[in-house]
Amino acid sequence: MSGYYAQKLAGERLNRVYEVAPPRVQQYLQAEIQYVTGKIDTGDIVLELGCGTGRIMPQLSFKAGTVVGIDTSRLSLLMGLAFTSEYSNCLFGEMDAVSLAFKDDIFDIVVCIQNGISAFKVNQSRLIEESVRVTKPGGIALFSTYSEKFWEHRLRWFQIQSDAGLLGEIEYEKTRNGIIVCKDGFQATTLSSERFLSLTSGLPVRTEIIEVDESSLFCEIKAMK
Repeated sequence: MSGYYAQKLAGERLNRVYEVAPPRVQQYLQAEIQYVTGKIDTGDIVLELGCGTGRIMPQLSFKAGTVVGIDTSRLSLLMGLAFTSEYSNCLFGEMDAVSLAFKDDIFDIVVCIQNGISAFKVNQSRLIEESVRVTKPGGIALFSTYSEKFWEHRLRWFQIQSDAGLLGEIEYEKTRNGIIVCKDGFQATTLSSERFLSLTSGLPVRTEIIEVDESSLFCEIKAMK
């Protein structure tokens, strides 16, 4: 996963990213969580890729049998352990999402939301292949990116993060077409529906693209193994 997040946006700094989010962004964040929880059946085994400090894991755990969160930042994972200490069905592991230390067909649902597929800065084909590999036949992998309709709200949120010293200064002359560029090297991109479909073509899956809340584009991948 991205070294930027592991080195500069981990632990408390990562939490601050969400604390400074304005109301419309808070709505987007909750809409994503509600969409995911709506896909969980009682007792499901759920894997969250890039779980950070475990921010959404308690909400997933109310329906799931077990929620496993993985991340490359040990600092964030330690905070996650403390944050979810009262939830016995929340577990954590330090590993990379493109090299998962799990056997095949383990999870009912694999979750990678809030544009993690772009933020991780990893091989996206490999990321999806690994997610499908560990998903049970008939299970689903859920990836989300930003909807084009959410651009102004997203850009405002990133400007707030920059003003708070969480990101570098935004280079507005290079920021366009869904890509946000900062002077400290940070770059935030998105995926199109066509890109999602190309990443899943050739895999034993059924793919559906759904827009949620006019803020998110979800790629729902059903394993047909």
